Amino acid sequence: MRWTDLFDDLEAQLTAQEVAERQGEVVEHTRAGRGRVFLSDRYLADVGRDLRLTLRGGLILEGGLTQVGQEWLLLSHQDSARGRESLVLTGQLVAVQGLSGRSDPGRIESVQRALGIRQALRALSRDRAVVRMHLVEGATLTGTIDRVGADHLDLSAHPADLPRRSRAVHSLVTVPYAALTSVVHRGD
Repeated sequence: MRWTDLFDDLEAQLTAQEVAERQGEVVEHTRAGRGRVFLSDRYLADVGRDLRLTLRGGLILEGGLTQVGQEWLLLSHQDSARGRESLVLTGQLVAVQGLSGRSDPGRIESVQRALGIRQALRALSRDRAVVRMHLVEGATLTGTIDRVGADHLDLSAHPADLPRRSRAVHSLVTVPYAALTSVVHRGD
């Protein structure tokens, strides 16, 4: 064996070992980076994407992700010509299908971060919108949100096809946010 062949062989082995070490470092950095990604960052990267959400109580919602708030997601449903939307409490999600795997931690603005569930529910209350609420245990309530508290809301329950009028209201229901999975609103 010639010396040059021996040195060439040793140099090739050393180069291969260095490449393998660099690839291992890249893989480890990638894993560490993924370990710092929050689910909210993934939602932000996928605004506009169609998702299938499974919520506590077995409710499944499908639609396009249109907005992301601090404690909620807004889905727009394609199955409705009248613009049905669902406000989904992220704390009640069991599974999400359709995320791309991308993340965007820098995209959310401080104003959007501050928009919690109370602010979103207050907007529905202010508009006197007729809503359908899905609860954790699977029950559904329909009516108009009258009051939005720190940890609960009051709903005047009435038929979905009637506006909130005293004669149409059959009960006042207080709902803790912890029992709420989603609020569906038909944006007529």
